[in-house]
Amino acid sequence: MNRNRRKQIVTYTVAAGVLAGCSTMNASASPLAGATAMVSTDEATVSSGSYSTLAGVNLALSNMVSTASTEASAAVTESDTTATAASQESTETTETTTESESVGIAQVTDYVNVRSEASEESEVVGKLYSNDAAFIEAVEGDWYKITSGNISGYVKSDYVSTDESVIASASRRVATVDTETLYVRTEASTDASVLGMVPSGDDLTVVDESLADQGWVKVSVDEGEGYVSTEYVSLSTEYSYGETTEEEEARLAEEEAERQAAAEAAAAASSKSSSSSSSSSSSSSSSSSSYSAPSGSGGSAVASYACQFVGNPYVYGGSSLTNGTDCSGFVMSVYAAFGVSLPHSSSALRSVGYAVSTDEMQPGDIVCYSGHVGIYIGNGTIVHASNASDGIKYSNVYYKSILAVRRIF
Repeated sequence: MNRNRRKQIVTYTVAAGVLAGCSTMNASASPLAGATAMVSTDEATVSSGSYSTLAGVNLALSNMVSTASTEASAAVTESDTTATAASQESTETTETTTESESVGIAQVTDYVNVRSEASEESEVVGKLYSNDAAFIEAVEGDWYKITSGNISGYVKSDYVSTDESVIASASRRVATVDTETLYVRTEASTDASVLGMVPSGDDLTVVDESLADQGWVKVSVDEGEGYVSTEYVSLSTEYSYGETTEEEEARLAEEEAERQAAAEAAAAASSKSSSSSSSSSSSSSSSSSSYSAPSGSGGSAVASYACQFVGNPYVYGGSSLTNGTDCSGFVMSVYAAFGVSLPHSSSALRSVGYAVSTDEMQPGDIVCYSGHVGIYIGNGTIVHASNASDGIKYSNVYYKSILAVRRIF
């Protein structure tokens, strides 16, 4: 059974370099590494796009908390876990923690139940999904008393790891843009050439903070890895959290409503385009090439429609499928042709539709990266407005770490 949820993310701002050990993302990691980086953790009732502040989290874990056994994680009991890998999405909350609390990361195939008491007979109050973070308040036998997002309860210690390397892999170091247009440079200098540009509000994965004391951090963008001035970004660390039983029910109902609304909008757009040959892409301008109007209302139709614009130019801030668009403008304009309104922001697109895991990707899914986004067309390939040099093109879906996969239909 597929259990997709909105990933709930907690972010806390720290001085540059404090969490250098958590800042490096392994670009050669497995295909699921990107999804793991946006770890799901216990629940928090939050609206997408807002992040919470966690002050003073002590990543040097308390000796009183034992390292969870990987074997035990694999031997999860059927009553408290499931075997399906789930992908999750972002939401936000405000939460604080004390230095006496330790961080634990759920190490299960899909999820582990959080119970009201330290007993498998007690009520299930929520779920910690794989790689979700929780704050350990006490140890009671082989149970941890935890708080994660809006969940407070008990979870078997066998399914929670307090290993520092696990905690580091379950976090994402982030640089959020605080200026209208951020220049990403090839070197840590204002004299260096510009590698790419990122709009206000977007966030980038930080891959190196060794020059943070000099006012620069290295980040990942579609053009590669480059440097941004810490004067124009806010540095933070993300963890994601699970959800209460009530939040899970609300999320599933919302996702179903979104699917139905998107399907209805696509059907209406398809009907309109078939009755008028002039209604093609919402952003199609005058061009010597002719393009087919969108037909159908599923993800495969979206992928087919998007592919016909390969070779057209990339323009920062643009949204014209023919005359020039950037990555989020491309996704926005393709879906607009199917009657679906999406934001013109790569980070905001991580909150649309509903989440699926990377091994469940289907044509039409939106694939989100650090500072970038594209449309999956199948066979391990995306189509995307890459950069000024390459324009709209095809790429391997795993050409860089995936942060999230979102499905509209």
